[in-house]
Amino acid sequence: MGLIFAALIVAVLGLMAFVRLAPDDPARWHVAQDGAGWAKAPWDAVLSETGAARLRLSAAKAAPVDLLARLDDMALATPRTRRLAGSVAEGRITYVTRSALWGFPDYTTAEAREDGLYIHARLRFGREDMGVNADRLRAWLAAM
Repeated sequence: MGLIFAALIVAVLGLMAFVRLAPDDPARWHVAQDGAGWAKAPWDAVLSETGAARLRLSAAKAAPVDLLARLDDMALATPRTRRLAGSVAEGRITYVTRSALWGFPDYTTAEAREDGLYIHARLRFGREDMGVNADRLRAWLAAM
């Protein structure tokens, strides 16, 4: 029984190490946010998806680059969040936010476009994020 318990602990620790130490690849995550998903996304409201969430802030709120600069400050103040790639000057930034216990990474890309700020938050591992990405985007929206 003790051997099975020890094997289980080693397996759990190995999984935790894999999740926490898996490299972040900017070439995979810091990409233009094009695609059909934006057609369903309302303006100035969070669209929750399976394992992801989207938010489009209209240029009527402020200039898209100004919205991106405000978002950058808020994102970097969010616990366990860091910038993976990009800058306000580039017009696109990708952040990595990790869960507290396991360290699961979620990637959020914000892109300033002519008509507004497009924000796409998605998980890396698994299929379901239990609404975490949508909740984060709602909190950022409320703070803006």
